[in-house]
Amino acid sequence: MRIVSLVPHATELLFALGLGDDVVAVTHECDHPARALELPRVTKDRLPEGLSAGEIDAAVRASVAGENSIYELDTELLHELEPDLIVTQELCPVCAVSYDEVLKEAEQIESCPKVIALDPKTIGETMGDIRTIAAATGARDAALDLVARQRARIDQVRTAVKGAGRPAVAAIEWFDPVFVAGHWTPQLIELAGGLDVLGFAGEHSEQTTWEVVAAAQPEVVVCMPCGYDARRSLQEAEQFAGSLRSTGARRVVAVDAAAYFSRPGPRLVDGLELLAHVLHPDRVELPAGVSAALEVDL
Repeated sequence: MRIVSLVPHATELLFALGLGDDVVAVTHECDHPARALELPRVTKDRLPEGLSAGEIDAAVRASVAGENSIYELDTELLHELEPDLIVTQELCPVCAVSYDEVLKEAEQIESCPKVIALDPKTIGETMGDIRTIAAATGARDAALDLVARQRARIDQVRTAVKGAGRPAVAAIEWFDPVFVAGHWTPQLIELAGGLDVLGFAGEHSEQTTWEVVAAAQPEVVVCMPCGYDARRSLQEAEQFAGSLRSTGARRVVAVDAAAYFSRPGPRLVDGLELLAHVLHPDRVELPAGVSAALEVDL
């Protein structure tokens, strides 16, 4: 089978299911696992480098309004690859080429590829995506094994933090304007032994104000600007140190959002373990291979 992945978390899932050899192309943002970096890219970013958080937000809003697209699909290469399966998403207009554009292009490809959209909003739905890919590729045994391992790790964290005090947590997904994380992140915080004071599980991330964040009285603020690694998250947090200070939180940390929180793939469980370590370091050790949270000095 020849598979094209048009969203990073799908790429991660395909490789986790042992289907890496079937993947013939990915997006310009697919950076995990390392083997994905060796594959042809069928998309590129139209946004210039060096934009501020506010400028990126403005460009994304213009894209959603239909003025332009922040991604460009290499349709010529896509046709040349003649895929049997294209995996994409509809959930977020910022994360991939538009679903409608992919469908339209797929109809014109000689191999008549099947198009699957993965759009999880909760941890449970990410597990469902594993089964969806398995059904389309015949990877049933690998899927059952992956689901079992993911569930076992989740249960291990839940057991470790049972009975511990639950600190109030605010997860900041963007800084200008400020967004609080939704979708699966509130569930991760709850499972990690925290109390999300702003986000709603299964709902879209929500724009808010720093005054609202402060009014929620978080004890811990986790900075996870969408798509950024820990060092870039730290840099963004430092630019908004005054706003973060105004929340009154006793601790502010920056994490690798791109790896562990922005993408609803297998590494969400790494994110869970990282959060549990941040909130309850005496009960949960930082897993090997997981990038540590960086302390924000306010």
